[in-house]
Amino acid sequence: MLPLPRLDVNDIKEKLSAHFRPWHRSYQFWVRAADIYTGYKVFQLKVSFEKDVQKQEALWEKQHELAADKIYSMCSDLGGFFLKIAQIIGKPDLAPAAWVRRLVTLCDQAPATPFDTVKLVLEKELGRNVDDVFEMFDVDPLGSASIAQVHRAKLKGGKDDIVVKVQHPGVQDLMMTDIHNLQAFALYMQKTDIKFDLYSVTKEMETQIEYEFDFMREASAMERIRKFLYENNKRTPVLVPRVVQNLVTRRVLVMEYIDGIPIMKLGDEIAKRGINPRGKLATAAKQKILESLTLAYGQMILKSGFFHADPHPGNIMICKGSEVALLDYGQVKDLPEKLKLGYANLVLAMADGDPIRASESYRELGIDTLSKCENEQQEMLKLAETMFDTKLPPGVAMLQPFSEDSSIKKIAVQAFPEELFSVLRTVHLLRGLSVGLGINYSCAEQWRPIAEEVLYQAGRLKGKDVKPRRRRRGFVKRLFRRD
Repeated sequence: MLPLPRLDVNDIKEKLSAHFRPWHRSYQFWVRAADIYTGYKVFQLKVSFEKDVQKQEALWEKQHELAADKIYSMCSDLGGFFLKIAQIIGKPDLAPAAWVRRLVTLCDQAPATPFDTVKLVLEKELGRNVDDVFEMFDVDPLGSASIAQVHRAKLKGGKDDIVVKVQHPGVQDLMMTDIHNLQAFALYMQKTDIKFDLYSVTKEMETQIEYEFDFMREASAMERIRKFLYENNKRTPVLVPRVVQNLVTRRVLVMEYIDGIPIMKLGDEIAKRGINPRGKLATAAKQKILESLTLAYGQMILKSGFFHADPHPGNIMICKGSEVALLDYGQVKDLPEKLKLGYANLVLAMADGDPIRASESYRELGIDTLSKCENEQQEMLKLAETMFDTKLPPGVAMLQPFSEDSSIKKIAVQAFPEELFSVLRTVHLLRGLSVGLGINYSCAEQWRPIAEEVLYQAGRLKGKDVKPRRRRRGFVKRLFRRD
């Protein structure tokens, strides 16, 4: 009789845990999401009995604070994909102030994978011992995000420091569970409260997140964008790290190290140097940083169509001379030509305040609206500016999907192209940076010359319709004027 295989209790426990973890995670999400949602619905009924406007606002603030604590706990406890959600909604123009105050601290709180596990991943992916590849490898990561963490290192025989990006093991299945739960919740919300095609937005998020798990794709995207920006400018508006070509696998990416400080620490660095944060020197530096980022994104989105789609503060470094480095190319987007031209047309509509062109652009982009409200074209322009420009239209402080007076409610977006979500998210992240830097400006105004060039080359714009270019200094000065 053959001996029975020896049972490893720890191995059985680990396999059972891996099997039930997605179910437990789904349960945690739905219980918490339902609690937050029903809390708001009950509150909406209660606050309707209060006629005093100031008391209503005070009650809403308390409700937002209560919900913010619950959202923070959910995102913090579940981590992973929910840290990305915190990055997206934790912005002044997208969420109530109470949410922003709580969620802004979550962006860089992903737990690090222990070095022993990192070492196993490296040796499996590279097929060599870590000590045979690296002269020096810092066991403490420079940072840890929801999908991967990065370590500073030096190659054998190399002079310069490099960065090693290593994927967290087992994170992909859990993040896919999270996104599928969110899609179901989005379907419910768009049928009940929010008149916007949220499901298509979450489908695009799923596509982008799946791409993030392939570091070979990321390396290719990084090289493509780097080449485009360096070839289309006398001096590239943003720095893009070089890839170490022979050290890239699906779960490991080695690239050059760029020395700088995270943009979120810019204020601390200015104060440390004894510079007045509201003085001319600090203001000029902030303007240069924002101008560089906006120019790079205008060229990527409108001229190339292939762009970095994740410009949250953790991916932006400030180097010497206020140079900007753009990191992390896990999320990139390649816009179809039709959408690229349609968006260029929408940029002109926003820059010129043209409601007729805005309505035409909606149809061209495949944004399907339902409502026939009063001043429909003006509301379409207002909604376009709210969604796709860094400068909000007059009287709008943030997106208000639940408000009956909001353009989203009046217009009722029934269909929204999935590909446009990456553009939408990019603009909103740029808007968040501008708010953080204390500069109110319109990216549509800055992108107008690029949009005109693209439409002219496509035969969509005649030479007589192209507005004269302003001198660069005067244009920038006017662009960043204080309102």
